[in-house]
Amino acid sequence: QLQASGGGLVQAGGSLRLSCGASGRTFDRYALGWFRRAPGTERVFVAAIKWTTGRTFYANSVKGRFTISRDNAKNTLYLQMNSLKPEGTAVYYCAAALYTSDYINGYYSSPLGYDDWGRGTQVTVSS
Repeated sequence: QLQASGGGLVQAGGSLRLSCGASGRTFDRYALGWFRRAPGTERVFVAAIKWTTGRTFYANSVKGRFTISRDNAKNTLYLQMNSLKPEGTAVYYCAAALYTSDYINGYYSSPLGYDDWGRGTQVTVSS
């Protein structure tokens, strides 16, 4: 089961690092991603990473500010968030998806491309 952690309250311009742990699972055939959902909105793609190769995917809105990574030995996914903006206030979720051609061709950015979701962690960015 995936479990996100590391959220909190931070001022605009600050940084946070989110973690997503998964015990009892292997992700050799998977990519893991981060999504966020602000109040009253749908889940929006943030970033994803192919577990074995480390190939990354980013939403344009976070490129250059956020970095997704993973620690294979610890079976943990990370999201380093720098230069946070108030519009980054949301619940952040990690999720797993089979790494297929459809995934690479676009499903990486859609919640429909993921079949296993963890509980989210709240990130609040104050202005």
